[in-house]
Amino acid sequence: MKLIDLQVGPLEIAATESGSGGAPLLLLHGFTGAKEDFADWIDAFATSGFHVVAPDLRGHGASSKPADESAYSLATFAADTHGVADALGWDRYALLGHSMGGMVAQAVALDAPDRLTALVLMDTTHTSVTGIDPDLAALAVEVVRTDGMERLQQLMNELDAPLATEADARVRAEREGYVAFGERKLLASSPAMYAAMAIELLAQTDRLDGLRALDVPTLVIVGDQDQPFLGPSRAMADAIPGAQLIVVPDAGHSPQFEAPEAWWDAVSGFLTDAVVSAAQPRGSR
Repeated sequence: MKLIDLQVGPLEIAATESGSGGAPLLLLHGFTGAKEDFADWIDAFATSGFHVVAPDLRGHGASSKPADESAYSLATFAADTHGVADALGWDRYALLGHSMGGMVAQAVALDAPDRLTALVLMDTTHTSVTGIDPDLAALAVEVVRTDGMERLQQLMNELDAPLATEADARVRAEREGYVAFGERKLLASSPAMYAAMAIELLAQTDRLDGLRALDVPTLVIVGDQDQPFLGPSRAMADAIPGAQLIVVPDAGHSPQFEAPEAWWDAVSGFLTDAVVSAAQPRGSR
Protein backbone atom coordinates (compact mmCIF):
# COMPACT_ATOMS: atom_id res chain seq x y z
CA MET A 1 0.00 0.00 0.00
CA LYS A 2 1.27 3.45 -0.86
CA LEU A 3 0.08 7.03 -0.63
CA ILE A 4 -0.65 8.93 -3.83
CA ASP A 5 -1.90 12.40 -4.75
CA LEU A 6 -4.31 12.93 -7.62
CA GLN A 7 -5.18 16.19 -9.36
CA VAL A 8 -8.95 16.44 -9.84
CA GLY A 9 -9.77 19.81 -11.34
CA PRO A 10 -8.49 22.39 -8.85
CA LEU A 11 -8.38 19.83 -6.04
CA GLU A 12 -5.59 17.67 -4.73
CA ILE A 13 -7.05 14.34 -3.67
CA ALA A 14 -4.99 12.20 -1.31
CA ALA A 15 -5.45 8.44 -1.63
CA THR A 16 -4.03 5.04 -0.75
CA GLU A 17 -3.32 2.60 -3.57
CA SER A 18 -2.31 -1.03 -4.01
CA GLY A 19 -2.32 -3.66 -6.75
CA SER A 20 -1.52 -1.64 -9.86
CA GLY A 21 -2.57 -3.65 -12.93
CA GLY A 22 -5.45 -5.42 -11.25
CA ALA A 23 -9.17 -4.88 -11.76
CA PRO A 24 -9.99 -1.25 -10.85
CA LEU A 25 -11.76 -0.81 -7.49
CA LEU A 26 -12.57 2.49 -5.80
CA LEU A 27 -13.49 2.71 -2.08
CA LEU A 28 -15.43 5.73 -0.76
CA HIS A 29 -15.52 6.47 2.98
CA GLY A 30 -18.36 8.07 4.90
CA PHE A 31 -19.11 11.45 6.49
CA THR A 32 -16.05 12.66 8.48
CA GLY A 33 -14.28 9.42 7.52
CA ALA A 34 -11.02 8.94 5.66
CA LYS A 35 -9.15 6.66 3.30
CA GLU A 36 -7.74 4.88 6.37
CA ASP A 37 -11.20 3.42 7.03
CA PHE A 38 -10.16 0.73 4.51
CA ALA A 39 -6.46 0.53 5.37
CA ASP A 40 -6.76 -2.94 6.93
CA TRP A 41 -7.96 -4.32 3.59
CA ILE A 42 -6.16 -2.38 0.85
CA ASP A 43 -3.39 -4.94 0.36
CA ALA A 44 -5.81 -7.84 0.74
CA PHE A 45 -7.89 -6.49 -2.15
CA ALA A 46 -4.70 -6.19 -4.21
CA THR A 47 -3.79 -9.80 -3.43
CA SER A 48 -7.28 -10.78 -4.61
CA GLY A 49 -6.65 -9.27 -8.04
CA PHE A 50 -7.73 -5.64 -7.67
CA HIS A 51 -6.04 -2.32 -8.33
CA VAL A 52 -7.61 -0.62 -5.33
CA VAL A 53 -7.67 3.08 -4.53
CA ALA A 54 -9.25 4.69 -1.47
CA PRO A 55 -9.34 8.51 -1.65
CA ASP A 56 -9.99 11.13 0.99
CA LEU A 57 -13.09 12.91 -0.32
CA ARG A 58 -12.80 16.69 -0.62
CA GLY A 59 -13.03 18.31 2.79
CA HIS A 60 -11.71 15.17 4.49
CA GLY A 61 -8.34 13.86 5.60
CA ALA A 62 -5.40 15.14 3.56
CA SER A 63 -7.41 16.24 0.51
CA SER A 64 -8.18 19.82 -0.48
CA LYS A 65 -10.69 21.61 1.72
CA PRO A 66 -12.58 24.42 -0.03
CA ALA A 67 -13.72 26.99 2.53
CA ASP A 68 -17.17 27.65 1.04
CA GLU A 69 -20.08 25.42 2.08
CA SER A 70 -21.43 25.59 -1.48
CA ALA A 71 -18.43 23.49 -2.58
CA TYR A 72 -19.90 20.41 -0.89
CA SER A 73 -22.80 18.18 -1.89
CA LEU A 74 -23.46 14.58 -2.85
CA ALA A 75 -23.47 15.70 -6.48
CA THR A 76 -20.08 17.37 -6.06
CA PHE A 77 -18.62 14.27 -4.41
CA ALA A 78 -20.00 12.18 -7.30
CA ALA A 79 -18.33 14.47 -9.83
CA ASP A 80 -15.07 14.15 -7.89
CA THR A 81 -15.42 10.37 -8.05
CA HIS A 82 -15.61 10.54 -11.83
CA GLY A 83 -12.55 12.80 -11.70
CA VAL A 84 -10.57 10.36 -9.55
CA ALA A 85 -11.34 7.53 -11.97
CA ASP A 86 -10.33 9.73 -14.90
CA ALA A 87 -7.08 10.72 -13.19
CA LEU A 88 -6.30 7.02 -12.72
CA GLY A 89 -7.08 6.31 -16.38
CA TRP A 90 -10.01 4.05 -15.50
CA ASP A 91 -12.83 3.81 -18.03
CA ARG A 92 -14.68 1.23 -15.90
CA TYR A 93 -14.29 0.25 -12.27
CA ALA A 94 -15.98 -1.37 -9.29
CA LEU A 95 -17.22 1.03 -6.62
CA LEU A 96 -17.79 0.50 -2.89
CA GLY A 97 -19.35 3.27 -0.84
CA HIS A 98 -19.76 3.33 2.94
CA SER A 99 -22.49 5.42 4.59
CA MET A 100 -22.31 8.86 2.93
CA GLY A 101 -19.89 7.29 0.47
CA GLY A 102 -22.68 4.86 -0.40
CA MET A 103 -24.97 7.77 -1.18
CA VAL A 104 -22.26 9.21 -3.42
CA ALA A 105 -21.87 5.78 -5.04
CA GLN A 106 -25.60 5.72 -5.83
CA ALA A 107 -25.31 9.13 -7.48
CA VAL A 108 -22.38 7.87 -9.55
CA ALA A 109 -24.28 4.72 -10.53
CA LEU A 110 -27.38 6.64 -11.56
CA ASP A 111 -25.32 9.16 -13.52
CA ALA A 112 -22.95 6.76 -15.31
CA PRO A 113 -23.92 3.10 -14.79
CA ASP A 114 -21.92 2.01 -17.83
CA ARG A 115 -18.70 2.97 -16.03
CA LEU A 116 -19.32 0.51 -13.18
CA THR A 117 -18.38 -3.16 -13.24
CA ALA A 118 -19.89 -3.73 -9.77
CA LEU A 119 -21.40 -1.72 -6.91
CA VAL A 120 -21.24 -2.30 -3.14
CA LEU A 121 -23.58 -0.19 -0.99
CA MET A 122 -22.43 -0.50 2.62
CA ASP A 123 -24.43 0.72 5.64
CA THR A 124 -26.09 3.45 3.64
CA THR A 125 -29.50 4.71 2.55
CA HIS A 126 -31.35 5.80 -0.54
CA THR A 127 -33.02 8.71 1.26
CA SER A 128 -32.61 11.10 4.18
CA VAL A 129 -30.76 9.70 7.19
CA THR A 130 -33.01 8.87 10.13
CA GLY A 131 -32.25 8.22 13.79
CA ILE A 132 -30.46 11.54 14.29
CA ASP A 133 -32.05 14.31 16.38
CA PRO A 134 -32.48 17.26 13.97
CA ASP A 135 -32.06 19.74 16.83
CA LEU A 136 -28.71 18.19 17.76
CA ALA A 137 -27.69 18.23 14.10
CA ALA A 138 -28.57 21.93 13.87
CA LEU A 139 -26.56 22.59 17.05
CA ALA A 140 -23.56 20.75 15.58
CA VAL A 141 -23.72 22.86 12.42
CA GLU A 142 -23.83 26.06 14.45
CA VAL A 143 -20.89 24.92 16.59
CA VAL A 144 -18.63 24.15 13.62
CA ARG A 145 -19.57 27.40 11.91
CA THR A 146 -18.71 29.49 14.94
CA ASP A 147 -16.14 27.52 16.97
CA GLY A 148 -14.73 24.85 14.64
CA MET A 149 -14.19 21.12 14.77
CA GLU A 150 -12.28 21.00 18.06
CA ARG A 151 -15.25 22.42 19.93
CA LEU A 152 -17.56 19.95 18.20
CA GLN A 153 -15.27 17.11 19.26
CA GLN A 154 -15.44 18.30 22.86
CA LEU A 155 -19.23 18.33 22.75
CA MET A 156 -19.40 14.91 21.11
CA ASN A 157 -17.27 13.47 23.91
CA GLU A 158 -20.03 14.53 26.30
CA LEU A 159 -22.89 12.96 24.30
CA ASP A 160 -23.82 9.50 23.07
CA ALA A 161 -22.80 8.97 19.45
CA PRO A 162 -25.90 8.94 17.19
CA LEU A 163 -24.92 5.64 15.53
CA ALA A 164 -23.55 3.96 18.68
CA THR A 165 -24.07 0.19 18.92
CA GLU A 166 -22.84 -2.63 21.12
CA ALA A 167 -20.48 -3.64 18.31
CA ASP A 168 -19.00 -0.15 18.12
CA ALA A 169 -18.55 -0.02 21.89
CA ARG A 170 -16.75 -3.36 21.78
CA VAL A 171 -14.28 -2.17 19.13
CA ARG A 172 -13.74 1.12 20.95
CA ALA A 173 -12.87 -0.81 24.10
CA GLU A 174 -10.76 -3.54 22.50
CA ARG A 175 -8.91 -1.98 19.56
CA GLU A 176 -5.98 0.12 20.68
CA GLY A 177 -6.03 3.60 19.19
CA TYR A 178 -9.52 3.26 17.68
CA VAL A 179 -11.08 6.13 19.66
CA ALA A 180 -8.18 8.44 18.84
CA PHE A 181 -8.43 7.38 15.19
CA GLY A 182 -12.05 8.53 15.07
CA GLU A 183 -11.18 11.83 16.72
CA ARG A 184 -8.36 12.48 14.26
CA LYS A 185 -10.69 11.92 11.32
CA LEU A 186 -13.26 14.36 12.70
CA LEU A 187 -10.65 17.02 13.45
CA ALA A 188 -9.23 16.64 9.93
CA SER A 189 -12.65 17.36 8.41
CA SER A 190 -13.48 20.78 7.03
CA PRO A 191 -16.01 22.81 9.03
CA ALA A 192 -17.59 23.98 5.77
CA MET A 193 -17.93 20.37 4.59
CA TYR A 194 -19.41 19.30 7.92
CA ALA A 195 -21.99 22.08 7.94
CA ALA A 196 -23.05 21.56 4.33
CA MET A 197 -23.32 17.79 4.50
CA ALA A 198 -24.92 17.60 7.94
CA ILE A 199 -27.77 19.59 6.41
CA GLU A 200 -27.98 17.70 3.10
CA LEU A 201 -27.82 14.21 4.60
CA LEU A 202 -30.98 14.90 6.61
CA ALA A 203 -32.89 16.32 3.61
CA GLN A 204 -32.13 14.24 0.52
CA THR A 205 -34.16 13.45 -2.56
CA ASP A 206 -35.12 9.77 -2.48
CA ARG A 207 -33.18 7.76 -5.08
CA LEU A 208 -35.11 4.48 -4.78
CA ASP A 209 -37.13 4.83 -7.99
CA GLY A 210 -33.98 5.53 -9.98
CA LEU A 211 -32.27 2.50 -8.48
CA ARG A 212 -35.05 0.25 -9.81
CA ALA A 213 -33.65 0.69 -13.32
CA LEU A 214 -30.01 0.10 -12.37
CA ASP A 215 -28.27 -2.63 -14.36
CA VAL A 216 -25.06 -3.14 -12.37
CA PRO A 217 -24.11 -6.18 -10.26
CA THR A 218 -24.82 -4.93 -6.75
CA LEU A 219 -24.21 -6.02 -3.17
CA VAL A 220 -26.03 -4.27 -0.34
CA ILE A 221 -24.33 -4.97 2.99
CA VAL A 222 -25.26 -3.72 6.47
CA GLY A 223 -24.51 -4.54 10.09
CA ASP A 224 -27.36 -6.21 11.96
CA GLN A 225 -27.16 -3.59 14.75
CA ASP A 226 -27.19 -0.61 12.35
CA GLN A 227 -30.87 0.16 12.91
CA PRO A 228 -31.22 3.40 10.90
CA PHE A 229 -29.84 1.66 7.81
CA LEU A 230 -31.38 -1.82 7.98
CA GLY A 231 -34.70 -0.81 6.43
CA PRO A 232 -33.17 1.29 3.66
CA SER A 233 -30.68 -1.50 2.88
CA ARG A 234 -33.49 -4.02 2.46
CA ALA A 235 -35.41 -1.54 0.31
CA MET A 236 -32.42 -0.96 -1.98
CA ALA A 237 -31.74 -4.68 -2.30
CA ASP A 238 -35.38 -5.24 -3.24
CA ALA A 239 -35.37 -2.36 -5.73
CA ILE A 240 -32.12 -2.99 -7.62
CA PRO A 241 -32.56 -5.87 -10.10
CA GLY A 242 -30.55 -8.90 -9.05
CA ALA A 243 -29.00 -7.23 -6.01
CA GLN A 244 -27.72 -9.33 -3.13
CA LEU A 245 -28.36 -8.39 0.50
CA ILE A 246 -26.03 -9.48 3.31
CA VAL A 247 -26.75 -8.55 6.93
CA VAL A 248 -23.54 -8.95 8.92
CA PRO A 249 -24.02 -10.45 12.41
CA ASP A 250 -22.63 -8.67 15.47
CA ALA A 251 -21.86 -5.51 13.50
CA GLY A 252 -22.99 -1.91 13.58
CA HIS A 253 -22.30 0.96 11.20
CA SER A 254 -18.69 -0.01 10.40
CA PRO A 255 -18.60 -3.78 9.92
CA GLN A 256 -15.11 -3.70 8.38
CA PHE A 257 -13.94 -2.99 11.96
CA GLU A 258 -16.68 -4.66 14.00
CA ALA A 259 -17.02 -8.01 12.17
CA PRO A 260 -14.01 -7.91 9.86
CA GLU A 261 -13.85 -11.55 8.77
CA ALA A 262 -17.55 -11.76 7.89
CA TRP A 263 -17.37 -8.40 6.14
CA TRP A 264 -14.31 -9.41 4.12
CA ASP A 265 -15.75 -12.77 3.11
CA ALA A 266 -18.94 -11.08 1.88
CA VAL A 267 -17.38 -8.16 0.04
CA SER A 268 -14.35 -9.91 -1.45
CA GLY A 269 -16.44 -12.90 -2.49
CA PHE A 270 -18.97 -10.72 -4.27
CA LEU A 271 -16.38 -8.54 -6.00
CA THR A 272 -14.24 -11.48 -7.05
CA ASP A 273 -17.25 -13.21 -8.63
CA ALA A 274 -18.63 -10.03 -10.21
CA VAL A 275 -15.38 -8.52 -11.46
CA VAL A 276 -12.25 -10.68 -11.35
CA SER A 277 -13.76 -14.05 -12.29
CA ALA A 278 -16.08 -12.47 -14.85
CA ALA A 279 -13.06 -10.91 -16.60
CA GLN A 280 -11.16 -14.17 -16.96
CA PRO A 281 -11.40 -16.27 -20.14
CA ARG A 282 -13.92 -19.04 -19.65
CA GLY A 283 -11.34 -21.82 -19.85
CA SER A 284 -9.23 -20.33 -17.05
CA ARG A 285 -11.95 -20.23 -14.40
